[in-house]
Amino acid sequence: MAIHITLPASRADLAPLRAGDAVLLSGSVLTARDAAHKRLCALLDAGQPLPVDLAGQGIYYTGPCPPMPGQVIGACGPTTSGRMDAYAPRLLQQGLLCMIGKGQRSPAVIEAMRACGAVYLAATGGAGALLAGCVRACRVLAFPELGTEAIHLLRVENFPLIVAIDSLGNDLYAIGPARYAGR
Repeated sequence: MAIHITLPASRADLAPLRAGDAVLLSGSVLTARDAAHKRLCALLDAGQPLPVDLAGQGIYYTGPCPPMPGQVIGACGPTTSGRMDAYAPRLLQQGLLCMIGKGQRSPAVIEAMRACGAVYLAATGGAGALLAGCVRACRVLAFPELGTEAIHLLRVENFPLIVAIDSLGNDLYAIGPARYAGR
């Protein structure tokens, strides 16, 4: 049975989630990939404010495709999350509580997640067109010159995800193979 979560959220909202839990996510989610992450951290380095409020928010690592006529958004499948690992701890310190993507995360990111009470949710790779069906609204918030890699605000409803790493640092990418090997 899936757990319903709404973003933005608090640490307390996300604390009960455990690695392996199925989640249906609703609410507001930001999108950002490598180029946007680099710019956000450059702004922090320069002591400038961020163009988006990360407090209690989630970032989905995707570059949504342009929509076809009559659609809200084109395909929006997950990007490999490890590409954001150099930036993630810094953004977690800014209040980010949820990251969405695919693939493993570095030990430094997992430690930062534990310290900040954040979670990492996995989206199914290759299912971008199906995931787009859960997006009810989409608009660019920052860095429009980056095109599909701009920061978008998505309003999602029942977006299907799996808790890959919970706020305690339990990592499904480690737990799953260990359970399988023990059979």
